[in-house]
Amino acid sequence: MDFEFKTLDLAGAAAEKCDVLLVVVTEGFQAKGRDPVSRLVAAALAARDLEPKPGKMLHAYRPEGVAATRVVFVGAGDGSGKRVQAAVQAAAGALRSSAAKKLVIVLPAGSGAAAVRAAVCGTAESSYVYIATKSKPEGRELKKVVIGVADAAEHRQAFHRARSAAVGIEFARELGNLPPNYATPTRLGEEAQKLGKAHGFGVEVMGPKEVARIGMGSFASVAKGSAEPLRFIVLRYDGAGKGEAPVVLVGKGITFDTGGISIKPSAEMDEMKYDMGGAASVLGTFRALAELKPKLNVVGLIPACENMPDGSAYKPGDILTSLSGQTIEVLNTDAEGRLILCDALTYAERFKPRAVVDIATLTGACVVALGGVRSGMFATDDALADQLLAAGDAALDPCWRLPMDDEYAEGLKTNFADVANVAGRAAGAVVAAKFLHRFAQNYPWAHLDIAGTAWKGGASKGSTGRPVGLLLEFLLAQEGKAGPAAPKKAAAKAGRSRAKA
Repeated sequence: MDFEFKTLDLAGAAAEKCDVLLVVVTEGFQAKGRDPVSRLVAAALAARDLEPKPGKMLHAYRPEGVAATRVVFVGAGDGSGKRVQAAVQAAAGALRSSAAKKLVIVLPAGSGAAAVRAAVCGTAESSYVYIATKSKPEGRELKKVVIGVADAAEHRQAFHRARSAAVGIEFARELGNLPPNYATPTRLGEEAQKLGKAHGFGVEVMGPKEVARIGMGSFASVAKGSAEPLRFIVLRYDGAGKGEAPVVLVGKGITFDTGGISIKPSAEMDEMKYDMGGAASVLGTFRALAELKPKLNVVGLIPACENMPDGSAYKPGDILTSLSGQTIEVLNTDAEGRLILCDALTYAERFKPRAVVDIATLTGACVVALGGVRSGMFATDDALADQLLAAGDAALDPCWRLPMDDEYAEGLKTNFADVANVAGRAAGAVVAAKFLHRFAQNYPWAHLDIAGTAWKGGASKGSTGRPVGLLLEFLLAQEGKAGPAAPKKAAAKAGRSRAKA
């Protein structure tokens, strides 16, 4: 889908030839012009046929003096990014069944960067159509979207960022929606290689022999029950000098999760194809970086495999030796995500990162705690946590910080290894984070649990592409902040002080 950004007021919008003209109306709208569109809005508001409440719509067909075939007025409340996104999503969603190919969106006077981003990403999200595995695909009808604001030059950068974010989010959604017999670990490696070839990233894809040689015993054990060979994917975006410490993104890539020997119930098990949402978000973020080309260094690490039950699968009671040398007692094979991530987190040390963020559909407990609104966020460094919170708010892809008190790790003690992979039911998301924390001691670290936000179920079932928007905003805020990772002890102390507040 092609996006265009231009200076456009309501008078100019009346002359725009398009299938649909979408006019976003906020509270306190005042008609300053005598053009046909301004008069229509003023009359509709006066008659109370249109309310500026978020999502309220009024349609007009071929109104006199307007070049558009249809005009849609949609309310956006106070005009904030969140309200504009809701308005645009509602309107664009209503147009999906139409044959509209060109859409012009006019944002209210005074709209800022947040509204521009919301309009772009909201339109892309609502118009997305999955067709990859359909025999008679009927794809997205909408081909071109024009975003009009009072002064395009002022918000050109915001538009460019938004368009790039939309590209990355859609890339992640498409990967997430692919069925598990398509989106295998091998396929993820191939997608990474394609990105590298097309955009100049450094890419290395390792198989079972290389992973065994490195010593990733925990990761390798999870993959033992599957006929699909594991892949460990390393991507490098080098936009800054070689001496600048990179940010490392680690994405969980379980391309299908049966639960292993601790097998899951059959209901909704098909949704376990989304267990590679963390991996998809890392690949989607790199796709967006290719558009923006910021001056920073980023490494992506993706441990990818299936979790299947067969005669060679790992079992409850097994003791695994991780890359860090720590031994792990397996009490539940359905807590496999942390077992592949722990080796990737140890591997991340070799890059001497300024920060590491892992992204994983890790626990059902996080879904219970936060639902599908916010991703769970854990961090050992207050500055890193604040940056992720701010990035999520700016991207309308929010997260929420949860505690990491040392007491939460008590249940992971075992008589037979250094640590168990699960504890009791209480505080499951926090306990999982405390497990990962053992392997992330030597750099500022954050963990995003996206189990509730990576996909939707029910009638709207599908990947969301989250948290690509959050990750991209976070990375762009790091541009120009060169320097090595924070000292280990200072980072750990900062994390404890916030957890106990």
